Amino acid sequence: MARLTTFSRLLITLAIVAAIFFGVRYFFPDLGKSGGDVGGPAATEQPATAGSEQTGGTSESWGKSGTSFTPTPFNFTAPAPAGGKLKGVVELGATGFNSFIIKVDNQKNWKLEKAEFGVSLVKENLATDEDIKSGLKRFIADMVGYGVGARDIHFVISSGAKKEAITEKISAQLKGMGYFVNEVTPQQEARLALRAALPDAYRNKAFVVDIGSGNTKISWLPNGALESYGAKYYQDNTPDATVYQDAKTKASQIPANLRGTCFIIGGVPYELAKQIRNGKERYTVLKAPGDYTPDGAKQKSGLNIYQAVADATGCKQFVFDWDANFTIGFLLNL
Repeated sequence: MARLTTFSRLLITLAIVAAIFFGVRYFFPDLGKSGGDVGGPAATEQPATAGSEQTGGTSESWGKSGTSFTPTPFNFTAPAPAGGKLKGVVELGATGFNSFIIKVDNQKNWKLEKAEFGVSLVKENLATDEDIKSGLKRFIADMVGYGVGARDIHFVISSGAKKEAITEKISAQLKGMGYFVNEVTPQQEARLALRAALPDAYRNKAFVVDIGSGNTKISWLPNGALESYGAKYYQDNTPDATVYQDAKTKASQIPANLRGTCFIIGGVPYELAKQIRNGKERYTVLKAPGDYTPDGAKQKSGLNIYQAVADATGCKQFVFDWDANFTIGFLLNL
């Protein structure tokens, strides 16, 4: 190479460098790429959305109930009333009229004697004056026939129903029939649900969640009472992510020592418990939210709320009480 000109040497050097470069590219195609690029799928991964780390997935997990765990068994028998008196309540909820008759003793031990669930389509704004009158008259007649005294029949409008435009009309009809209408705020309803669903034996180690159609109530002792979205939030086009984050934020306020057990009630929990109930048991331990396949928009939304509470608290024992609801708490507080 000593006889070559400087230009010739330059050309040969460039040829050697080019050969080395293309050889490396051929034999080591992934050299120089970042770890996220190797393998393909990770290269297209998008930044996680807010809250996605709580669901165990991406933003596509909203409303799909990604949380899964092995539920903790529950062994408890509620104390039965010794003697006692019959009392009745008619509830105007966000989806219809319901009536309940309980027997309660002086120690506030109680037993559900009869429950009836009506459908007046209040949420869909289809109830008429005649719907209201005929439904209430039938509930009252049934209670009197069962043995409840006239003075021991009470009427309550749920906080979820109060948000509906038709509620004022229904309340006026009730008052026109000569009945006093008890209206409750979400916080009052949360405390009443707590009163009925939380056994004395669990006062210092559990909390209560009531997933209604119009709102969700989260409560605990001594004074926790919070409201979040209800299971029909989809009718208002509210995003799943918004509801999940709100319910999770509220449930995160539950003290750590009370997160061992959640007594859960409401329409969607009822539908979930119905799938796995053993005979006529009063208490049914729900499966993890990720182990349910939602049937319809309401269940999907309710499972999203259930998932948010489970993620926020780490609770693995969600116990559905087949007998408890906030209106029974109202009767127990009289």
